Amino acid sequence: MDCMKYHELPAFFQGAADIFAEKKEELCEMDANMGDGDLGLTMEKGFGALPQLIRENGEEGNIGKTLMKAGMKMSGLVPSTMGTLMASGIMEGGRALGGREEIGAEGLSEFLDGFVRGIERRGKCRPGDRTLLDAMDAAAKNARQASGDGADMAGVIHAAVEGARAGVAATKDMLPRFGKAAVFSARAIGVPDQGAVAGQYLLEGLERYFRTRPDMKA
Repeated sequence: MDCMKYHELPAFFQGAADIFAEKKEELCEMDANMGDGDLGLTMEKGFGALPQLIRENGEEGNIGKTLMKAGMKMSGLVPSTMGTLMASGIMEGGRALGGREEIGAEGLSEFLDGFVRGIERRGKCRPGDRTLLDAMDAAAKNARQASGDGADMAGVIHAAVEGARAGVAATKDMLPRFGKAAVFSARAIGVPDQGAVAGQYLLEGLERYFRTRPDMKA
């Protein structure tokens, strides 16, 4: 059975840590045009710490509680708007998984659905507001469609990545409503939202795990 067990969580999120280290400067440059210019630093710091936070705060055999506790620790480490939204997504995604020791394709989809709910509740935003949510909501919907009978986890996360990319592209036609980006809204048309791009990179980072996982190799 295609599944991910509790002890695989740090390696799963290491891909996100790696990609944000690689994309730090790009995200900072994007954010400098519309915000504070620290998005890349925030993502690198938060997700760079997450694998170790999972190890240090793990509840043996309990994926959901482990993610909830690690997400809470991450929120304290990166208390910016985007750091808080990402951490809230992880916590709510963990809540959706309950006390499971392992998850499969459907569980991965449920985690992403929970991630979206966490963003919505914490950020009080909706799809179309030009935020991280536009990428993650599209990703979760794609993942849900891909998680039916016979689905594997690699297929679900790939569908999520494709959804996120479409969500990012859609933000080019949206005007920002929140934060400093709203002040510079005239610069937004034709440019993807930097928060949505961060969401896309998160999912691309998670997908890396399934490309390197021994039982996933062709």
